[in-house]
Amino acid sequence: MKYDFESVIDRKGKDALAIDALGTGWAPDLPRDGFDVIPMWVADMNFPTAPSVIKAMKERIDHPAFGYFEPREEYYSSIIRWQEERNGVKGLLPEHIGYENGVLGGLLSALSVFCSAGGKVLVHSPTYLGFTSSLKNGGYDIVHSPLYLDSDGVWRMDYEDMERKIRENNIHAAIFCSPHNPTGRVWERQEIERAMDIYKRHEVFVVSDEIWSDIILGNGKHIPTQSVSEDARERTVALYAPSKTFNLAGLVGSYHIIYSKLIRDRVEKAASLSHYNSMNMLSMYALIGAYTDEGGRWVDELCHTLSTNVDYAYGYVMGHFEGISAAKPQGTYMLFLDCGEWLDRHGKTLEELLKAGWDVGVAWQDGRQHGGDRHIRLNLALPLAVVKEAMERLDKYVFNG
Repeated sequence: MKYDFESVIDRKGKDALAIDALGTGWAPDLPRDGFDVIPMWVADMNFPTAPSVIKAMKERIDHPAFGYFEPREEYYSSIIRWQEERNGVKGLLPEHIGYENGVLGGLLSALSVFCSAGGKVLVHSPTYLGFTSSLKNGGYDIVHSPLYLDSDGVWRMDYEDMERKIRENNIHAAIFCSPHNPTGRVWERQEIERAMDIYKRHEVFVVSDEIWSDIILGNGKHIPTQSVSEDARERTVALYAPSKTFNLAGLVGSYHIIYSKLIRDRVEKAASLSHYNSMNMLSMYALIGAYTDEGGRWVDELCHTLSTNVDYAYGYVMGHFEGISAAKPQGTYMLFLDCGEWLDRHGKTLEELLKAGWDVGVAWQDGRQHGGDRHIRLNLALPLAVVKEAMERLDKYVFNG
């Protein structure tokens, strides 16, 4: 491969929450002596970003003035081109695109338009912890519709439950996570169509978080929620960002796509009220550098690397850790481990299991933060050699020690 996904980067002291927050009381504990840290909890990557991103930012930094500015035409044209080439989006115009400081901020701006204060919002569970904290902080009432594992071990939506919850709770706003975090499910077109039909029938407006849309494993394909019907196009606020794809979360910068002028005007007004939802110049250049031909080639290699990592880790877990189960992710780089059977067999608590991993440097994440009662979430966006080391430590010291 042309790009480097094998070198181990020393992130200590380089503003990496995944490393520097360990042992602070709210993050995984530091390992005991003799073990280095393998960061597998925060959903960022342990790879250098694409060279085209660095190049674009460096070229701008060479000019020493950083005053007030407006987004460049290239910002919009880069998004339009990327969405067309990667996702098959047609008819996207600059007026449909709006900046967001972050996906969660965009989520709350949209919900303020779709919901009254204290309104109920339908969310699938397991649920990304950012949704939970943002909705609670914003004063919204979360109504969960649980996903379920079918006989083939694939996460599915329970459409009957969704419709019943919408009807019984008089819901008019829903969050749709595509690809789904934390399960890694990449929804098929017919699944999205059926969900959107339910939302249409009950006049439910949708916020579609598609921040993981570039990270598709194997031969999968991301289907934008807004693309499945004209109605879906008009009732959905879609949220995207290069941050997950290119490891740019620290730069801040997301964007929405809203086709309905009525909804767009109201969301942009809501977002403006804080006087804080403003683009950062370098994040603009980072996106322009990311959404290039070279950026696309880099993403293709990234997805190949992550597919290899997921294949290895999933195979290792299923072959070596009796009592641990998981659905193989189709997208993202997170593995959601169901540890319930293992805990029952060994008379252990989830806290004890988490601590056993932390002690040997595997800094994995408590899945209860995402609604998994006895689950652990595992980040696999590391060099394969490091993923292998993590599996071997879990085998030797934790599950079979």
